[in-house]
Amino acid sequence: MATHPLVPGEPTKTSTTMLETATAAVQKFGPINAIHQHLCAFHFYGNDMTRQVEAHHFCGHQNEEMRQCLIYDSPEADARLIGIEYIVSENLFMTLPDAEKRLWHSHEYEVDRGDNLPLGLPQIMMALTRDGQLYSHLASDVEKKYNVNFEKERENRAYMKGLEHGIHPLANAEGKGLRTELREVDCNGGAGAHSTPRVFV
Repeated sequence: MATHPLVPGEPTKTSTTMLETATAAVQKFGPINAIHQHLCAFHFYGNDMTRQVEAHHFCGHQNEEMRQCLIYDSPEADARLIGIEYIVSENLFMTLPDAEKRLWHSHEYEVDRGDNLPLGLPQIMMALTRDGQLYSHLASDVEKKYNVNFEKERENRAYMKGLEHGIHPLANAEGKGLRTELREVDCNGGAGAHSTPRVFV
């Protein structure tokens, strides 16, 4: 059975695949079935722009102004889940506390730039915010893979209106890198909070 080559562990057994197929026929997958859009974005690590990846977003609307996306490293069945992303309207973004605004990035660049391309139902977009950030070989690979042209789409989108308030000065991490650092803390909770965990999550 197909198994992502970079994931450690034994290949999936045929018996496991058969069991998964059978249980999938009777179980409900409400949140997954609500996904209606596939976006392929170019992301980079928060504190290292040299580590750029092709990131496939599978998104569902929460309402007219917010969607949530599961991000995988490919569109294939053996793709690895590498993140989540929330996309909100400009109006909702403006209501966020200033301390949170810097944790969000604008999508105006990829829309005006033309990197949000229709591929049937899927689309291409990128999370970078200005020209010169994306490695050219990543862009070329995606253009060839999906038979799209970023520059042509940019011309086709010249008529589109931008953000009403422009890009907020606190958005896009104020142009600085962000890095998450793990640290050990005491676990608060009720009875049994200090018991040994049975499963690693």
